[in-house]
Amino acid sequence: MISLGKRLAVYSFLVLGAALVVLPVGWTVSVSLMDTGASQKEPAPLVPPQATFKQYKLLFSRLNLARAFTNSLLVAGAATLGSVLVNSLAGYAFAQLRFSKKDKLFRALLLLLLVPSQVAMLPLFLLLRGLHLTNSLAGVVVPFLASAYGIYLVRQYALSIPQELLDAARVDGASEGRIFVAVVLPLLRPILVSLAAFTFVGAWNDFLWPLVVLSDEKLYTLPVALASLAGEHSQDVELMMAGAVVATAPVLLLFAFLQRHSIAGLTLGG
Repeated sequence: MISLGKRLAVYSFLVLGAALVVLPVGWTVSVSLMDTGASQKEPAPLVPPQATFKQYKLLFSRLNLARAFTNSLLVAGAATLGSVLVNSLAGYAFAQLRFSKKDKLFRALLLLLLVPSQVAMLPLFLLLRGLHLTNSLAGVVVPFLASAYGIYLVRQYALSIPQELLDAARVDGASEGRIFVAVVLPLLRPILVSLAAFTFVGAWNDFLWPLVVLSDEKLYTLPVALASLAGEHSQDVELMMAGAVVATAPVLLLFAFLQRHSIAGLTLGG
């Protein structure tokens, strides 16, 4: 039994940790609801004297942030669907299928986890330029379609699928494609939900690659658009906080919606 003193210490530590995470987010939302210049008064108010959505209206009307929001949604959605499809196929193949030099290929794949993504940006950019995919949303999506981490994640989970179950499906006359769709995908659902959450967050928050591959402002994703906005309105703290809320809200909603499935997938995979 844990003593009452230790229990109170643990709960106090957890409450303090939660407060350190929640308070900055709460302050960001609070400032975004203030009128221009209200947050810079002395003493700075913690809550808006009079809540207003003026900053959000300005973002989506005069500054046209809706276009960047839509671009980010398209990129993150396409990247998530493509990543789940490609990584699930590759991870299942490395886990359950038999082919020449499978183990050597997988070890080579693991070495890619040690290579920073920035190192591959220049050759990837040159490749996409040769394919005429630069300055397009498709070019932003390409790096997220397959990743060494995603393949490794699915492969480790797919190792738990009983080989007898797959052999039984083959004896019944099912093709490999049918086995993957009808048998494997339902069993991989927990880890695929986790992979989808990681990919969506990564694609939604990515700043450097869209900045490199995009030159047309109409194609800017939300992080790039907010960065350019910060240069023009660096003194407007309330407007910047409204932009931060817009960029953060979809990720928080996704995590709240998929939290249980994501944690279950990682736990079962471990």
